[in-house]
Amino acid sequence: LPAAVLLKDTKLMDVKLGQLGSWLAMRDFTPGGILGAIRRGEGDRYYNKYINVRKGGLGGLSMLLAGYIVLSYMWSYSHIKHDRRRKYH
Repeated sequence: LPAAVLLKDTKLMDVKLGQLGSWLAMRDFTPGGILGAIRRGEGDRYYNKYINVRKGGLGGLSMLLAGYIVLSYMWSYSHIKHDRRRKYH
């Protein structure tokens, strides 16, 4: 038999419809509680998608390369902008 899980620790997708009212009553709806829940959910999603990967692929490498290209363009933009108006003759 599975171990008993407290209703407070149950995820929303695992809550039965009859338990929804009591589950909502246990939530922390203060601004700090809402921000913490968002941060926890987004952090878990980011960690599982980009950090805790089973096998590396072309997607991660291409994101890294695209970030490098954008950063290097931003760093050299003033030089590029200066050369744009120069006439060669």
